[in-house]
Amino acid sequence: MKTFLKTWKASWRDTFLLLGEFRQPVLVFSLAIITCALAYFRLAQLYHEPIETYVEALYLMLTLTFLQPSGEFPNHPILQLFFFVMPVMGVLTLAQGLADFGYLLFNRRSRSKEWEMAVASTLSNHHILVGLGHLGYRVTDQLHDMGEEVAVIELKSTADMAGAVQKMGIPVIHDDATRELVLESANIRKAKSIILCIQDDALNLKIALKARSLNKNIQVVIRIFDEEFAEALHTQFGFTALSGTGIAAPVFAASAAGAELTNPISIEGEALSLARLSIDAKSVLAGKTIGHVEDNYSVSIILIRFDHHSNFHPSASQLLSPGDQIAVLGRPQKLHALLHASR
Repeated sequence: MKTFLKTWKASWRDTFLLLGEFRQPVLVFSLAIITCALAYFRLAQLYHEPIETYVEALYLMLTLTFLQPSGEFPNHPILQLFFFVMPVMGVLTLAQGLADFGYLLFNRRSRSKEWEMAVASTLSNHHILVGLGHLGYRVTDQLHDMGEEVAVIELKSTADMAGAVQKMGIPVIHDDATRELVLESANIRKAKSIILCIQDDALNLKIALKARSLNKNIQVVIRIFDEEFAEALHTQFGFTALSGTGIAAPVFAASAAGAELTNPISIEGEALSLARLSIDAKSVLAGKTIGHVEDNYSVSIILIRFDHHSNFHPSASQLLSPGDQIAVLGRPQKLHALLHASR
């Protein structure tokens, strides 16, 4: 049902965008009809074949354009000319315009960019990922597995990678993310985070500042290769800046979703990460025991913190309450599922 509503909203948004593209031809056609009606009205009076009002002349021009003439055929040659010129103008302009509009409306693949923008504009409380390289793709995949909604902006993504992301139901906007209009098309004002995975520190920072100016509450997760610069960005702007030592996709995905997740370490061939999660008031985990969580999500809760006290190795019978913070050890994909449930 949710997917249907999103597609329906995107279709309406796309139709309005398409109407905007045809605004100029429609305006020119309307002006031509109005001008021709005025000319016919004046000439009819001049040649003593008057019609009652200008509105009647306007109606006559419209009916001629649509090959539906009304009224008597005039006697004067100049007035007769309108009866031949207007249908031709209608066929060459309006009919062609309607054909083009119909083709573009029902053949959205030919307008991939506009359609992707229309889909992205329907999202809210979502993530915007910029830079669909190898890291960007993995982060997108991780967020999708976590049940998060994502819109991607990429100037020069490969067709295979963009196609793989679109198959997940994620819109990919092929444009320059430094432009305010492009960020707006991804509904930046209603997004909860922007994830910058471009391999250019200066460009990532430029987009981050632009995003923060459009949405002061947006969470910024930025890829920075200089570790000291990453720490400075976090201190000065509150950005979650991850340096080259911490660019694993699960870390980016978890940071964007509001959790802390370490890079996986291998223990006896098993990749495990440590995550810190907060229990939200609306979380399905609230009121559940630690044993229930560990059994259902295949993780191990090694610490719980509440009322400014930390309890290492809590008992399986202890209940989780809103506001509690837990440290959890487990496989990254299991931690992502737990993160989604905790929110």
